[in-house]
Amino acid sequence: MNAGVTVDIHDKILEITIDRPPANAINSAVSNAIYEALSTLQNDDGLRVGIITGSGDRIFSAGWDLKEIADLDSNEEAVNSAFECPGGFAGISEFWGLKKPVISAINGMAVGGGFEIALATDLIVAADHAEFFLPEMQRGFLPDVGAVQILPRRVPYNVAMDLLYTGRRMSAQEALQWGLVSRVCPLPELMDSVRDLAQEIARGAPLALQALKEVVPSIYNLPLEQAFAATKPGNQALPIYQKMLMSEDFMEGPRAFAEKREPVWQGK
Repeated sequence: MNAGVTVDIHDKILEITIDRPPANAINSAVSNAIYEALSTLQNDDGLRVGIITGSGDRIFSAGWDLKEIADLDSNEEAVNSAFECPGGFAGISEFWGLKKPVISAINGMAVGGGFEIALATDLIVAADHAEFFLPEMQRGFLPDVGAVQILPRRVPYNVAMDLLYTGRRMSAQEALQWGLVSRVCPLPELMDSVRDLAQEIARGAPLALQALKEVVPSIYNLPLEQAFAATKPGNQALPIYQKMLMSEDFMEGPRAFAEKREPVWQGK
């Protein structure tokens, strides 16, 4: 794949690398290429988990290519067109129907929209030198393709507002402290660690993986009683979850356990 994005497939894992040095900045072509790769993840029954990372060891992504936006010279129609990519910013921020988990491997600075790409993924693993920051306030706009919507849900409100207002840098260690990232490791170990995590996740039943991605965001902010009601048989608000309950794999797991063998998932 061209357009500053490379895609590799290893067994059940699809890896997307933003490869647009020096800053791995995102433009329309990159957004469309990431969306195309994620669509492959979505539609290929043999793929279970996605990984997104950046090339090099300094920057995961510096976010939107501001030079490209500046060249549009305040042409409102052109600016709006630049941001209207399938799946939203970077092909992922508004890919609402994506039903398979994606892990971001943060190999360096995640700046602005780069931070927002990470927020759009299910799990974040960071190299120990990585940093996260949102300089949009100092650029004249808001980080509104994910940060203002998601960050206050992921970390304490005051921490989120501090980052949003000041644009200060948050280290990988602080991100781990607040639970924003799940793991931190030395850069040379980053991709092996993320691939091991992806393989571990991919061992799960395919429909159960998809159901988890569907269920948790849907019930996250519901009152507890409603959250329990949503995960009852027959509630069609969560169709993948209901499909899982009626699947062959739903019986295969207990059967394999009873027979002391590894389950053979059919994805149906």
